[in-house]
Formats: sequence, structure tokens, C-alpha cells
Amino acid sequence: QVQLVESGGGLVQAGGSLRLSCAASGRTFGYTAMAWFRQPPGEEREFVAYITGSSDRTYYSDSVKGRFTISRDNAKNTVYLQMNSLKPEDTAVYYCAQQPRGRYNYPSYVYWGQGTQVTVSS
Repeated sequence: QVQLVESGGGLVQAGGSLRLSCAASGRTFGYTAMAWFRQPPGEEREFVAYITGSSDRTYYSDSVKGRFTISRDNAKNTVYLQMNSLKPEDTAVYYCAQQPRGRYNYPSYVYWGQGTQVTVSS
């Protein structure tokens, strides 16, 4: 059974930074792809970033490219999302996800965390 626990969310002013963490249980963490999604208020869940098990490939949505960085530490079973130059439109609940069922940018992953709120004030 895999459990994902996000942390690091909070309230930040526009232009600021936050680093989200997602701690995962399970012995196969290092072999499985991970991703971050977000769900703004009243909107559908949307893709943010993706990383392969070996960290050899990463992908980002156009809205965060150049500002956010996804990384992972397989020794700690943890994936991170460094968010810089935050904007009010980045306000959302951020979820980490493990093991995609289909396309990496579709919200069809097997395992999900409970989410962490990020609020960016203008």
C-alpha cells in the first residue's frame, strides 16, 4: 500500500517562493514516476510537473515552466516542487501523484496525496 503525504504549502506574497514536499511509502518508489497536479478553486485538477523514477526526464506545464522545478530524492522516498516567482494564479491545492495509468499529464494516476494549500496574495 502506497501513501503520499504532501507538506510545505502556505500563504506567500506574489514573487515569493515555496518548496513542496511529498513523502511516499513503499519500496518501489525509486522505480515509479511521480507528478504534481493542482486544483484551483472551482476548477478541474491540472497538470503541473512530472519526473521519471531515475530523474532523467522532467516535464512541465507551460504555465509554470521556468518558474517551478520538480526533483526527487529516492533515498528519502521524497519528491519536491520548488516554486519561484509565484503568482496569484498559482493559488490552488497541490497534489502529488504516483504511477501514471496513461499519459503523464492526465490526472489518472494510481496513488494520490491529500493535497496541500498554496495561496499567493497580490
